[in-house]
Formats: sequence, C-alpha cells, structure tokens
Amino acid sequence: MTNHATNHATNHAASRATMRAIGQDAHGTPEVLKEVVLPRPAPGPGQILVAVRAAGVNPSDWKHRAAGLFLNRLPLVLGWDASGVVEAVGFGVTLFEPGDEVFGMLPYPHGVGSHAEYVTGPARAFARKPAAIDHVQAGALPLAALTAHQAVVDTAAVRAGQRVLIHAAAGGVGHLAVQIAKSRGAYVIGTASAPKHDFVRSLGADEVVDYRTADFRDAVQDVDMVLDPLSGDTRTRSLDVLRPGGVLVSILPGTDPDEAAKAAARGVRVATLLVEADHAGMNAVADLAASGALRAHVEAVFPLTDAAKAHALGETGRTTGKIVLTVS
Repeated sequence: MTNHATNHATNHAASRATMRAIGQDAHGTPEVLKEVVLPRPAPGPGQILVAVRAAGVNPSDWKHRAAGLFLNRLPLVLGWDASGVVEAVGFGVTLFEPGDEVFGMLPYPHGVGSHAEYVTGPARAFARKPAAIDHVQAGALPLAALTAHQAVVDTAAVRAGQRVLIHAAAGGVGHLAVQIAKSRGAYVIGTASAPKHDFVRSLGADEVVDYRTADFRDAVQDVDMVLDPLSGDTRTRSLDVLRPGGVLVSILPGTDPDEAAKAAARGVRVATLLVEADHAGMNAVADLAASGALRAHVEAVFPLTDAAKAHALGETGRTTGKIVLTVS
C-alpha cells in the first residue's frame, strides 16, 4: 500500500471513530451552542446506530439549552427527533438492518442527542421512513407528531363526529394535531392569529378563532377535547368550553391551584401529557404520512452548524410549524 493510500485509510478510519455534534457546556442564550467533535457512539443491546440526515428542533430544545429543565447534566448534545439511515444494529435487534431509512424520537427526556452526525437509540423508538417523504419532512415529525397522536388518540380517544379545540393550531404540535384529529373524523376548531387562519384551514380545520381579538370561550362551546400546548390562563379558561365528560389535554404543567376543583365541578378530566418514545405511535405517524393525511409544515431548514440560528428563530415564538437541522 502506498503512503498516500495508507494515509487515506487511516484518515477515513479516524473520521469514522468521531463525529460532529452541536454541544453546550453551559446553559444560556443560543450562543452557548458550539460545534464539537465527539467519539462516534456504538449501538448497545437493543439499539441502532443512525447516521442522521435531518433532525427537528422543538421548544424543548431551546428550553433545555437555556435552563436545563429535566436535563441538568453538562456538557449536553440536544435533539430528540432524528431521520436517517441505519449504520449498525446492536445485539438482539431484528426490526432493522444497516441501510434501512428510519425516523423516530429518542426516549424523552433522557435519551437526547440527535443534533449530531450519528445517534444511538432503542430500535423500537424508530419506524421505517415512508418512501413518500424526504428526511427533512421525516425529521420534522417525531416529537411533535407523537405528542399530538398521544394526546388526540391515546389520551382523548377522539372519534368521528366529536368536537375538538386545538390551541396554537399553527404551531409545531398544533398543526399536526389538527391533521390527526381530522383523520379521525372530528370537527376541528383551532385558535391562531388572523394571518395564520388560511394556513390552519388548509390543514382541515372547520373553524378558526383569532385569540388576539376574541375570547375563544365566546366562540366555542360543547367540545369533547381541548389540546393546549400553552398552559397558564389558556389552560384554565379551556375548562369552560368542555362538555361534561370532555377532556383537556395539556403538554405543560398547570398553574391554577383550583384547577382540579373546577374540573370536577364541570365533570371534565384534565390530563397533563409528557411525550413518550412509542413504536406503535411512530408506525401510526408513518402510516398517516405515507397516505398524505399528515404533513409537517417546515418553516425553516438550517445546516447543523447553524443550530444557534435555528434556536434563535424558534425562540421568537412566531414560527409556523417546524424548524429542521440537516446533516450533510
């Protein structure tokens, strides 16, 4: 072997032993995010190693970056969404083999780390990526779509003919929840600012309420389910629009100490949902995406190196749909 060939082989082996990732060693503003070089992980028993092609950025990412939330360990690589190609499988994995295209959500919150060139996770946190969607679309879906699916389907068991109110219906979780509820035959009402009403209707919403100019309680009554990604006052006021037997599903903790008493007095249920890695749920999301019934609206795509810009955009709170990082 020539010196040139030897050097090339050595460099290739070295590059395979490491990977680029976006890490942080302090909490704070987006500027704490830096490109780092880390050892490439190896899949353990029951795990797969995925070469990441695209990874969604969610509010959970910038909240953890800023303040730690559930994860106080540092240094930290963020990211729960991943779409990519299986590079290797660990002992006992039968669902996938190298070369398969997959997408999924790493176990939330502790299985973090997809904002990198490679990530490992439980095989059953993933599903096969539908051929009908690309990696950017697939990378946008998992955390937000699983949250919506676990709220609408698993928690509220929404069925045809029921009335569903979805707050922040143009947001990451909300715009997917509208589509999932519609796929189940529900009558869907969304709240959004006026400039986003056409977008929310394009998702299938039957009515849209401008939360800036109207109290949704004046426009909406007798709903079977409310999905609230916002918490606070919106969560408390949402109890007033539920019919007896209805359910409010929130993805943030409540702040009203009298909430339980108010819910009991109205004969409604309140459920606070923390999204879970979910093989059956990912397969359901994949089926909906493959059929065209579920599509993420991607507001912006950034290369992995521009993760800080993606976080800064997300934190404006004015984006529609999802933000995605791509890995070359």
